[in-house]
Amino acid sequence: MEQPLAPYSVCNLAAVNLAEMANKETKTVNFEKLKETVNIGVRMQDNVIDATPYFLEENEKQALGERRVGLGVMGLHDLLIYTESEYGSKEGNILVDQIFEVIATTAYRTSIELAKEKGSFPFLVGKTDEETKQLREAFINTGYMKKMPEDIRQDILAFGIRNSHLLTVAPTGSTGTMVGVSTGLEPYYSFSYYRSGRLGKFMEVKADIVQEYLDEHPEVDSTNLPHWFITSMDLPPEAHADTQCVIQRWVDSSISKTVNAPKGYTVEQVQSVYERLYKGGAKGGTVYVDGSRDTQVLTLKAEENTFEQTELFPDADKPKVVLVDTVQELDKTSVTIGSEVGNTCPVCRQGTVEDIGGCNTCTSCSAQLKCGL
Repeated sequence: MEQPLAPYSVCNLAAVNLAEMANKETKTVNFEKLKETVNIGVRMQDNVIDATPYFLEENEKQALGERRVGLGVMGLHDLLIYTESEYGSKEGNILVDQIFEVIATTAYRTSIELAKEKGSFPFLVGKTDEETKQLREAFINTGYMKKMPEDIRQDILAFGIRNSHLLTVAPTGSTGTMVGVSTGLEPYYSFSYYRSGRLGKFMEVKADIVQEYLDEHPEVDSTNLPHWFITSMDLPPEAHADTQCVIQRWVDSSISKTVNAPKGYTVEQVQSVYERLYKGGAKGGTVYVDGSRDTQVLTLKAEENTFEQTELFPDADKPKVVLVDTVQELDKTSVTIGSEVGNTCPVCRQGTVEDIGGCNTCTSCSAQLKCGL
């Protein structure tokens, strides 16, 4: 994601966990809960602007002048799965459009209420009432605002708005993974895959939502899940692009979304995807062709990671990292933590392996055997 900002602007990001907006019994979206969450999120982020200690005077002037915030999401694919809607399908995109319309309109109505309570962002306030009116008219006649409901546009004319921008969808890679939901706007890359972490090795990641479904439907074959369990690599690139364009309509700033394409995708095919994004109204786009780099963050196979990364520790201080298939004499270990490595550290044979900060870490030599972050 590339976020366009004015000089000295400040990023103020947050994300709504859409997985929590599902009514699992009725398989619908709880839109009232979504509205309440967005309302709280916008108010929280607006408070953060005032609570932040700014190190540069220019940052403080810009941040307090525009009061820009960026409320985003994670867990979109989880919400679609809970509602039995297929990501990238026509029906799925109708629901996605409804979800982001509610997010956008609620965020803007909340910001208008904040303007009534505390005043508009200063850059929208002129030296005279006439100048303020002209600024507000210019604001509601931008390309994005022309598509907003008329009551929002008229309320901005009458009362102003607290924040210049309200919506940005960041990738949420670490936070989404930590919470255990799909990250940002992305569908699950796979429901069992390997992630390249900061330690430079591959770690297996499995999606909890699959096991949750299998526990509730024991008659279902885990290798033949319903169609709404579609993965990122199952989707044609055009479906990725179309979903991004549906969402972009309701996002006033940037969104992070990768169009995944299969191996062998040609230059001309990549060009056609970018043209599709442009014609669909996307502000930008990323097309990633599988296997186009020597190494990549997500892969369906656990292969040795060969990329060169910046050294953060002297050799003597580096934490030891062990791949499961390199551990020897596993029959000599206990198996209370992880069926692969057991309780006894296979590196030093002195410490025990414990779950520390999300990683299975040796209490003696600090070897990190498996990390979930």
